[in-house]
Amino acid sequence: MTPAATPPLHARARRALLAAVLAGAGALGCTPSLGDPAELTVDGVRLRVELGAGDFNAGNEALVAWVRRSAEIVAAYYGGFPTARATIELRPGPGAGVQGGSTYANPDALIRVRVGREVTEAQLESDWVMVHEMTHLALPDVGPEHAWLSEGLATYVEGIARVQAGNRTEQDVWAEELRQMPRGLPQEGDQGLDHTHTWGRTYWGGAMFCLMADVDIRRRSHDAQGLQDAVRAIARVSGGLKSEWPIERVLATGDAAVGTTSLEDLYARMKDSAYAPELAALWRELGVTADGDAVRLSDAAPLADVRHAIMRGTKPRS
Repeated sequence: MTPAATPPLHARARRALLAAVLAGAGALGCTPSLGDPAELTVDGVRLRVELGAGDFNAGNEALVAWVRRSAEIVAAYYGGFPTARATIELRPGPGAGVQGGSTYANPDALIRVRVGREVTEAQLESDWVMVHEMTHLALPDVGPEHAWLSEGLATYVEGIARVQAGNRTEQDVWAEELRQMPRGLPQEGDQGLDHTHTWGRTYWGGAMFCLMADVDIRRRSHDAQGLQDAVRAIARVSGGLKSEWPIERVLATGDAAVGTTSLEDLYARMKDSAYAPELAALWRELGVTADGDAVRLSDAAPLADVRHAIMRGTKPRS
């Protein structure tokens, strides 16, 4: 789900909801005309795009192109799209822009996204919501108490995946993290990620966990591997959101793939305690310095090579 939403439904609740949705589905359409579904194939995956009964200013072709582009970004990051097929349901509403979404996985993948009828092509080009929601499909259902991992991972991956695809700048991603990630730090009364379900801890606390894990994996592997390799393995072994896994199995699977204990060690430190990393020191080591609303990046910083490796990514293993 997107940051204004509540934590995702547990898988069993999703099954009942989605079964009711699919029971009323009509025949597949072939063209993106108003109100008819469009059928796309991306990376060998069938995507059904239901355009709703809205007359979008950007036009249906732009909406379908946005869905395709987002799916290609996610497929490239994970080395393959996380599911064999998915339905993308676009729900029109007043106003402009992409306004939020939710993701379900049983019995089949369904993503619902709210789109303002006045949405522009430029807003679709720069949108993060669709990539965020599609990213949810790659992680097993770890239960609502671990929503910080599912939402934090989607928040973290969205920016990096788009940089790797040329859809967003590296400077923009780091600038957003400098502004937003401090919201994920523990506040008074915090009891750790597993027990503190505020908006900041869920989305940006989870993203902070991912950044720290990514840096640690890169350091331990001398930049040979990163969090991207770990989450690819998790998606491949588990089958993604359609599966229900305990968080311990998720993290152990990721660690085994990269040959470290980075995820498990960090989880032990952050799950039950108000651990607050030195974010300012981490930015300095990575060579990221605030410059008004933007950032300056320094290749002379101790971990500049780690910063480059995170944004460059690694090619999928054959």
